[in-house]
Amino acid sequence: MKVPKRLAPLLEEGLIDEVISQLMSGKEATVYVVRSGDSIRCAKVYKDAKQRSFRQAASYRDGRKVQNSRQARAMEKGTRYGRQMQEELWQNAEVDALFRLANANVRVPLPYICTDGVLLMELVVDDIGNVAPRLADVDMTPERALELHALLLNQVVRMLCAGIIHGDLSEYNILLAPDGPVIIDLPQAVDAAGNNEAAAMLGRDVDNLATFFGQFAPQLLGTHYGKEIWTLFEAGELTSESVLTGHVEADTRPVDMDALMDDLEDARFEEEARQRYEQGLRGAN
Repeated sequence: MKVPKRLAPLLEEGLIDEVISQLMSGKEATVYVVRSGDSIRCAKVYKDAKQRSFRQAASYRDGRKVQNSRQARAMEKGTRYGRQMQEELWQNAEVDALFRLANANVRVPLPYICTDGVLLMELVVDDIGNVAPRLADVDMTPERALELHALLLNQVVRMLCAGIIHGDLSEYNILLAPDGPVIIDLPQAVDAAGNNEAAAMLGRDVDNLATFFGQFAPQLLGTHYGKEIWTLFEAGELTSESVLTGHVEADTRPVDMDALMDDLEDARFEEEARQRYEQGLRGAN
């Protein structure tokens, strides 16, 4: 096929030797099947912010930091340079997450290199070498649904133990390889400790799994694995070997209104202090 413009530099640098076909075009990237030497891999070409249809990007960026103060100020102000830095941070997030998760024995594609907005990584295939199917395209028995659901819950737990939440997990970004499911598409992955919406995102990921597999095994529809996993995580008790039940006991303790009001007041003072600090920075510039 004709070589896409964004992949031409990789050919010139010898990182890939041939572009075989376009695999898919999604909300944040277009993916191609490529050959590197004797290996068949995939090249994920990220779309820029104007082309991406992925929503709520600000929620996913919460907790992502840069060390350079100039870059941080530019990103906060939304300058051209700041937007460029934000794009690099968005793209590098997937590479960083893939390496961290692979080291934590989470089933993700092996990344090789990310350069000029292109991520070169392992191509997940089926038992005859074709691209592995998405979970959404696979029919299954109730028994198989329960088995895969348990496997994927364990992957979610392993991710969380590594400090990462997928943030957009569903049957559309899980591939079913011969040896089990593989989780893909992680540019929106969030830091479990640094993102204020981490608990909600984890809950949504886990609920998405229950909703999909519940089509085949309806008993999964009434479970609360997300709350259970997050409760164990917050308590420092979550491990990859944690036994999950899907049930969480309701907290019936009375609300301490005085403590709650104190927390709200502290939060207000902190927000006012932050705004004064930011105004001072803008005035200095």
